Amino acid sequence: MNVTDEDRPLRCLVTGATGYLGGRLVPELLARGYSVRCLARSPDKLRDHPWAGRAEAVRGDVTDEASVRAAMEGTDVAYYLVHALGTGRGFEERDRRAARIFAEQARAAGVRRIVYLGGLIPSGVPEHELSPHLRSRAEVGRILLASGVPTAVLRAAVIIGSGSASFEMLRYLTERLPAMVTPSWVRTRIQPIAVRDALRLLVGCARLPHDVNRTFDIGGPDILTYQDMMRRYAAVAGLPRRVILPVPLLTPRLSSLWVGLITPVPGALARPLVESLRHEVVCAERDIVRYVPDPPEGPLTLDQAIRLALRRVQDADVATRWSSASTPRVPSDPLPTDPDWAGGSLYTDDRERTVAASPQALWRVVEAIGGENGWYSSPLAWSLRGWLDTLVGGVGLRRGRRDATRLRVGDSLDFWRVEEIEPGRLLRLRAEMRLPGLAWLEMTVGQDPQGRTVYRQRALFHPHGLAGHVYWWGVAPFHAAVFGGMSRNIAAAAESAAGEPARTH
Repeated sequence: MNVTDEDRPLRCLVTGATGYLGGRLVPELLARGYSVRCLARSPDKLRDHPWAGRAEAVRGDVTDEASVRAAMEGTDVAYYLVHALGTGRGFEERDRRAARIFAEQARAAGVRRIVYLGGLIPSGVPEHELSPHLRSRAEVGRILLASGVPTAVLRAAVIIGSGSASFEMLRYLTERLPAMVTPSWVRTRIQPIAVRDALRLLVGCARLPHDVNRTFDIGGPDILTYQDMMRRYAAVAGLPRRVILPVPLLTPRLSSLWVGLITPVPGALARPLVESLRHEVVCAERDIVRYVPDPPEGPLTLDQAIRLALRRVQDADVATRWSSASTPRVPSDPLPTDPDWAGGSLYTDDRERTVAASPQALWRVVEAIGGENGWYSSPLAWSLRGWLDTLVGGVGLRRGRRDATRLRVGDSLDFWRVEEIEPGRLLRLRAEMRLPGLAWLEMTVGQDPQGRTVYRQRALFHPHGLAGHVYWWGVAPFHAAVFGGMSRNIAAAAESAAGEPARTH
């Protein structure tokens, strides 16, 4: 059977693959059987992605004609997912220049379609009244539409997914402030869209008919105010209802400073995001469904999108930081190229020691921890913590351990549970004590380049609401004694037992 031109796999160019949407779009395109080339200023940043070996990465910049020309060679569909937001003064001119280069090189290379994701433009608002961020997004869309290459410009408001700057701002404001005095823009109506649906539409646009050259408004099924979004987030995250008091005095500039104080989202990003919320951003049409139909179950609601974005936390799935997790299972999951502030707060206490014993001797001590063997730290501190946990209805220290020297995944271990064990290398415990958040304790046995045995210990805590942050900083002064003492004593126990049969501590 002959394969028609419409059925053959497409060759796609993705710019912005180190960014939030680009990094999530690449695996979606690969799943369709398309070949993908990524244009990035720092291709090395892509090497930790699960899809890195299946996509081509080339070095270049959208403001450099030669690198864009080379990247466009043989391309059917070119995705433009870059912008100069957060780069300081003059970002509009940088956006304008990059868009013109991209448009000219796409036309010269015979690219069949350009797909661009911009911002949803408020209906009836003169362009000169828009925020510089939205004004620049609109201008980039016009430049690409006038390129002579069929172009689809998707315009979205707030994208809901872990790692999205808009979502992270929503997350941190809601989690850290049980009561807040807010700017008047929290009453502005918004039509958010789940990252899964935004990606579905981006992928679908690759096969649009040749004569389609236009903008499409895209959004989810919910239209609500920003304060409604904060309250919905709190409900899905299991936080108490937030008390929100809007006041008219906070200007966008003051609001961005306020957001910068409360959240780790950089001010250079927060300000344009806040300015974009001055006007109502609701879809004026849904014409995109004529070309890319909704799935049978419909697009995700806001609650569903938030639930997916929080899934890593709610499933107690831990990594070095939320954005360095293993292969993402849904687009809402974090990626290695997400910024450090993405994915919510994750506090860590890291300890490392060189041990004058074999890895096997050190592992015997690690695997025998807890129960009658103790925690190699202040017995009084651990006993007090267990007593306090019992007092508030927790499991306390009374459970002990099943076996004095061996552990299995799922074993209870005092007020911990074995979440992961790799014999001889890794033991990860998840706390089952009563806490305002999720906690893990991870112990690793390894060797350095000189062949010396190394013990690494990591305590991790994901706070739940303001109480979680207060808890972490309240106990942080004791970490040196508890966790520092624990790492020292484990190393000492391994060294004293080196060459002897395993014994309890």
